[in-house]
Amino acid sequence: MNNALFTPVTDLKGVGTKTAADLGSLGIYSIYDLLYYFPFRYDELESMPLDQVMDGQKVMLKGIVATEPFVSRFGYKKTRLSFKLRIDHEVVMVNFFNQPWLKSKIEIGKDVAIYGKYNLARQSLSAFKFVAAKENDSGLAPVYPVNKHIHQKKLVSLIKLALDEYLENVEDIVPLQIRQKYRLLSDKDLVKWMHKPNNISQAEIAKRSAIFREFYLFQIQLALLMNENSKQSQGFAKKYDLQEVAKLTKSLPFELSHDQKHVINEIFADMHSPRQMGRLLQGDVGSGKTIVAVYAIYAAITAGYQAALMVPTEILATQHFKKIDELLRPLGVRVALLTGNTKTLERREIYRELTDGTINVVIGTHALIQNNVIFKKLGLVIIDEQHRFGVGQRRSLINKGENPDVLAMTATPIPRTLALTVYGDMQVSEIHELPSGRKPIISNWKTSSQMDEVYQKMHEQLKAGFQIYAVTPLITESEALDLKNAETLHAKLKHDFPDQNVVLLHGQMSGAQKDEIMTDFVNKKIDILVTTSVIEVGVDVPNANMMVIYNADRFGLSQLHQLRGRIGRGKTQSYCYFVADPKTESGKARMKIIAQISDGFKLAEEDLKMRGQGDLFGKAQSGVPEFRVGNVVNNYNTLVVAQKVARILVKEDPNLTNSSHKFLKQVLKYKEVQQNRD
Repeated sequence: MNNALFTPVTDLKGVGTKTAADLGSLGIYSIYDLLYYFPFRYDELESMPLDQVMDGQKVMLKGIVATEPFVSRFGYKKTRLSFKLRIDHEVVMVNFFNQPWLKSKIEIGKDVAIYGKYNLARQSLSAFKFVAAKENDSGLAPVYPVNKHIHQKKLVSLIKLALDEYLENVEDIVPLQIRQKYRLLSDKDLVKWMHKPNNISQAEIAKRSAIFREFYLFQIQLALLMNENSKQSQGFAKKYDLQEVAKLTKSLPFELSHDQKHVINEIFADMHSPRQMGRLLQGDVGSGKTIVAVYAIYAAITAGYQAALMVPTEILATQHFKKIDELLRPLGVRVALLTGNTKTLERREIYRELTDGTINVVIGTHALIQNNVIFKKLGLVIIDEQHRFGVGQRRSLINKGENPDVLAMTATPIPRTLALTVYGDMQVSEIHELPSGRKPIISNWKTSSQMDEVYQKMHEQLKAGFQIYAVTPLITESEALDLKNAETLHAKLKHDFPDQNVVLLHGQMSGAQKDEIMTDFVNKKIDILVTTSVIEVGVDVPNANMMVIYNADRFGLSQLHQLRGRIGRGKTQSYCYFVADPKTESGKARMKIIAQISDGFKLAEEDLKMRGQGDLFGKAQSGVPEFRVGNVVNNYNTLVVAQKVARILVKEDPNLTNSSHKFLKQVLKYKEVQQNRD
């Protein structure tokens, strides 16, 4: 790729290894990433006449600097930059706190725009932002997603630098005739207007084009994958051994549900067909998808093939390994676990045994798509939570076999019509019913003022010999968010329940620490486990009968549902309390929905009705691929059009050899490199 856009961010003046690492935490590695890292909103800095401004209102005032700026000091490392601003015939005192460097920008007689909070009695403005000189100001300030590693101001300055130096290198990926037909901007205008719109209308036009471009790029990837699969769709019929499969059924300590049997039959029919299977299995949390996967794995093995199960996290890989090894080892199946933390000697042994066929099934993370992983005869690929993987990652694993059958699974179901659009390359199966004997979890939403009721239920459960999860969003103190964090909550519960063993578990602990704590919890040595969402894909603990989720409104609906799914694994009645004090009507509505609805499919429908996949699902919890600009529900029609256009293009030029597709091909190649970044 010779386009300068794909060069590292370190090519920008002033970007060293530290800043590059900070940008990497936002997924920004190249100039291209920086230019296409768009604002999620714009602060509308519209100025108002002074006589219309109310006390305490945040407002932008435009006027002429009437006095020399003066910097005074008060307290340790505290400064106040003051000057008078003349607005028509009125004078307002402007105060910038702890921003003394702005003095050089403020000159007597200069037109300026200042954003801040107005004090009517003092006729003064506590200023937040020096917006711009009046003639250059659009009244819009872009706001970007940032984190603790990189601040808004720094990111804005780097994007401005990238625009100044590299905008001319931007080329189009959407063909001209498509842009003309749907009134879309060129990539150059789209990038410029997204970052520097002259007005809100321009920002909306740019966003419309950006949404189409994002969907189009995704659908091109999907269409290329479908095209590749269609060429290879002459798979191999798996002549599995039904008598051996019957042994698996006899060994199970439970009866399969009707839905599980139905889905297993659908999968078996696919595997028996000479065509390559491509199937998406949607099942609610705790519905028993893993046992369905075990049947598919064992059927493939009895037919003489190997199987691979790829999952997004190490803790989930370990959970699947323990469960599947326990079920299949007695039947003579060799199961291996391969993750980034697998020791070197063990890793080499796994590589060797996969190549010679000694290992029948391997379960792992992205480690499965490394070049050293070579199978003797891979016949089945299972991808759990497939929306967490890029198209390129899925293809990398599939290409390790000769047209293997593919089964994708998700515990965050989405409506069938949406699934067919987002995952157009797959058939869809669904498990709706829970395993027999399971009682629905009783859920309640409580405010912090009702904690006495929650504590009463906790005491009841502990007295009855059950265990409790206490879940909180953050690990350590955050100055930005007023949240109960795990460490503070742990100390509080230890104090409030002095006779119980209260233990803390969080994602920053080592794998060994986490395993030890979870083992103790399973063995009933821990009464209350204080934890973060790390247990969302944790091990099953049938004796854990209650969960209390603090600041529940800070989690996405789907994530709350996933967390709730950690309890109710036994035959007894279980309880989940969502503790939250939401300030908005939508926040209150979300809490009511999660307390009232326990069916994941219905929850997804309600969720989509409210806000689309957005923040409610949580970034990586939605069951749909993560889009930065577009929303697959609110922009569903755009997604459908993008799918149609992408499929036509790939049908006409499957190898993207047309010169007009050169930049598109470069972008796709770059995105594949990005998606495979481990």
